[in-house]
This record gives sequence, structure tokens and C-alpha cells, in this order.
Amino acid sequence: MNKIMIIGNLTRAPELRTTAAGVPVCRFCVAVNRRFTSDQGADFFDVVTFRKTAENCASYLVKGRKVCVVGALRINEYTDREGNRRTGVDVVADEVEFLSPKGEGSAPSEPHAAPQRGDYGGFTEVDDDQLPF
Repeated sequence: MNKIMIIGNLTRAPELRTTAAGVPVCRFCVAVNRRFTSDQGADFFDVVTFRKTAENCASYLVKGRKVCVVGALRINEYTDREGNRRTGVDVVADEVEFLSPKGEGSAPSEPHAAPQRGDYGGFTEVDDDQLPF
């Protein structure tokens, strides 16, 4: 079984392209912080998505946004322009969940106002005597 789950932040804006057959393909990179090691660095994963998931990622993701990606690792072997054999690793995403709010990322967001007394964010305060149980 080839299954991977990563949670991290986008290192750059997603790139959307279309194959010759007309299939949307979106590529982006996710930085995942290392935990429980003496090295406090990060690992960087190249992610590729297809079809509707690719379109959604291109539309809603920005640099810095936190995502959870579930998919499979794909090893790509190719020859570069100088004739050297190279190997690349991609995460082919089955699912991409957007974890940070839409406004978070590299785009500036407005600071949240502190709630005022009696402000319930559109909800109505209910007295305990009004509850049916």
C-alpha cells in the first residue's frame, strides 16, 4: 500500500496547467515541520492534483496557507537537458483539505475584532428557562 498524509504550509502559489487531453493539473509545494528531532528544519513535498481538485487548489490556495494532503508517493525518473538521469518524488493527492481560513496566507488579512459583551456572532442568547430539556 502506498499512502501518505502530510500537514503543512504552501511555500509558493499553486501553478495550474492543462494536459494535451484537457485535464487540469495543479502543482504546489508543502513545507512540513520536523518534530521530535534535534534538527528543527522542515521537509518539502511537491504535490500534484488533477481535475476538479486541481481547479479548487488553484482557486483557493495561496502561499502560506495550511493544508492536509492525502495521497500516494510517485517516483519519477527522467533525463535532464544535459543527459543526466534524475529522480523526483511527488505526492499525487487524492484529497486536499484547506486547514487555515480563506484569508490566511501571504495575502494580508484584517485583524479580528474582539467580541463585545452580548455579541454572540449572529447567535441569539437563550435563557436556561427557555430550553426544552
